[in-house]
Amino acid sequence: MSRTANRLCYSTNVHPAEDLPGILRQLDTCAVPVRERTGFDRLGLGLWLAADAAAELAADPALLRRLRTELDARELAVLALNAFPYGGFHQRVVKHAVYRPDWTEPDRARYTADCATVLAGLLPDDADGGSISTLPLGWRRPWSAAADRAAEEALRRTAAVLRTVSGRAGRPIRLAVEPEPGCVLDSVSDAVRWLAPRADLEFVGLCLDTCHLAVSFADPERTVAEVERAGLRVVRIQASAALHLDDPGDPQARRLLARYAEPRYLHQVRELDGSGRVLTADDLPEALDRLPGRGPWRVHFHVPLHARPPAPLRATTDVLRRAVAAVGERTVIEVETYTWPVLPGESVGTPPGAAAGAPAGVPAGIAAELVWAERELIGEGVVR
Repeated sequence: MSRTANRLCYSTNVHPAEDLPGILRQLDTCAVPVRERTGFDRLGLGLWLAADAAAELAADPALLRRLRTELDARELAVLALNAFPYGGFHQRVVKHAVYRPDWTEPDRARYTADCATVLAGLLPDDADGGSISTLPLGWRRPWSAAADRAAEEALRRTAAVLRTVSGRAGRPIRLAVEPEPGCVLDSVSDAVRWLAPRADLEFVGLCLDTCHLAVSFADPERTVAEVERAGLRVVRIQASAALHLDDPGDPQARRLLARYAEPRYLHQVRELDGSGRVLTADDLPEALDRLPGRGPWRVHFHVPLHARPPAPLRATTDVLRRAVAAVGERTVIEVETYTWPVLPGESVGTPPGAAAGAPAGVPAGIAAELVWAERELIGEGVVR
């Protein structure tokens, strides 16, 4: 039976390449081995293109066609683009730089427009449409009323670009705004309140990152219902899991958790106190120093979907399952564990029912995540 990933893909922001030769190399060294390990006849990609590569492809239709040919030859299909990181996503220190340029800066809209042109040229013939994920306006500080107005205008112009590109492509290319803790649109509720009265909801929707959702301690079913009531779409699900810790005061647990404090990415932490209030820290070292640790913690650190972190840490895959079930059948599911290069050695853990030890190497790990996602999130053995 043919196993073609029409809804399921993995995000290539896990790979460091930022130019076209490097992207082709990463397809050969990772994406093709992932496809072979999963047994898919065609493997879906959520392709990350740094801004320079996106601009080069958008400006050169022949080059874009050549990339499409290279993808087809490898039985790879671009189902979505990840346009959250503008560039430099694998520098030694990224942290807050991933939120720049923000939606007040012309480079952000220009990059997104380039990505729309590229995605229209790369989507497989049988895709109903595509989406471009983007940051939730910007980091929350500094942010002013003037910044809010500038972002609103930039999104308005971008929606007009998407309308034009979609008309030429004969299928919709939508922007997928991705709420993230610490940003202007910190939660899905924040995004709904901001976008619903301002955005062109035909071409602007939400990217539901289930790690971010879990960190906010939001209820998946109520969150999806809120999105639908406001007339928004979840145009993509980023399948990801956060770290959960029931007792942050446990010394052993804190020692394990401290191993996830690393210099490249921000790892926002939220604590749910006894009154139901959510306490915040912008990075894991800050949380270990400052949060009281009297209620459970959730940490923005994308951990492999198929494996258990070392006890007493847990992964929030229950939130992921519930969110996918609430959204329904048609939305593209993008596995987005970009943290493979910075994972502590023991964090991969043991997949349920498997022998001790995780698959060696990033391709094997991504393949295991995709097989898990096919089984646990879509079912029936065939991705529809």
